Amino acid sequence: MPGIIDRYILVEIFKVFSAVLITVVLVSASMLLLRTLEEVNTGALGTDMVLRFLALQVLRNIPSLLPPVFFISVLAALGRMARDSELIALGACGVGPRRIYRALLYAAVPVTIMTAWISFDIRPAVMGEIYRINAGQADRVNRISGLRAGRFYQEGDGQVTIYVEKIDNDGSLHNIFIHDQREGEMKLVLSDHGMFRRDVGSGEQFITLLQGRRFDGVPGQSDYTIGQFDSYNWRIEPRQFDDFRSEKRSAFTTADLLRTNDLLDSAELQFRLSGPIAILTLTILTVPLTTTSPRQRGTWRMFLAFLTYFSLFNLQRVAAHWYEAGVTPAWIGSLWYQALILVLVFVLLLPDSRWLRSLRRRPTRLGR
Repeated sequence: MPGIIDRYILVEIFKVFSAVLITVVLVSASMLLLRTLEEVNTGALGTDMVLRFLALQVLRNIPSLLPPVFFISVLAALGRMARDSELIALGACGVGPRRIYRALLYAAVPVTIMTAWISFDIRPAVMGEIYRINAGQADRVNRISGLRAGRFYQEGDGQVTIYVEKIDNDGSLHNIFIHDQREGEMKLVLSDHGMFRRDVGSGEQFITLLQGRRFDGVPGQSDYTIGQFDSYNWRIEPRQFDDFRSEKRSAFTTADLLRTNDLLDSAELQFRLSGPIAILTLTILTVPLTTTSPRQRGTWRMFLAFLTYFSLFNLQRVAAHWYEAGVTPAWIGSLWYQALILVLVFVLLLPDSRWLRSLRRRPTRLGR
């Protein structure tokens, strides 16, 4: 069970962690919201899907946000304790780095488990839903750009044919022809003028025909009818993506990836594992990167902490690319960079370590 000191350090870490996580998520959400609103403005996404699509994108980024957020939180909490001389007081009471590490692990393990759960289980489902929405967006854009003057446009497996002779820059249509033979009935709609119209709420697209004629049925039969209209709305049918399944590996379930021996599937698994392992790696580095006394200048350590984070998550891309390209042997994998960062940081901090200073102060024995 965590002791009093462990609980105190845990509270300090999670207070900072909550504040930093909320701030980072809000900043990320605001940036993603601007991109989402641009897609709404182009008609690729309906306003009723904005919040859902935004939430999916934020949830997609959570496994990548948790490691740096936790790293910053631990450094900030330990840095505050060092400035207030609390680490010196704890050291005087016999609380050394080992005890600090124990408290940090009490905080790191739950965050690691949560990151692994999101990365292995939640994120693939989220990515699949995002790809499904993106496919619908691409379909809507194609429906907007697919209608060309002087060309036939078909939908509904060829059962609906639309022809527009001329399209003005303002979206006005001229000499419109629509032939519909769905449900075993034949409909023909003609109009000299019309326009594009898009429902702002749902994003659905319509062709509004003005002062036209409609013919229902087969000429020569008794149920053949002819009518006229002042305004007639034709809804351009969207494709259905209910059974959509993305071919992207980021949307594959972890169980599906484990069933194969494919190199790219293995790379995706290791990418999902990189986030949880990064939390433990960065936790190990927080204690040596923290100054223990307010008299010590922490500029070098803070710069090294920034360089560590920057190098870790940039080397991740390099290692993944090398692994997928076959440059790195399969037995090494794509997570070797985390061990490399650990070794390099400890080597750089070795000259300032307590252990080396104690060796320097140790008196040399003279032979008799």
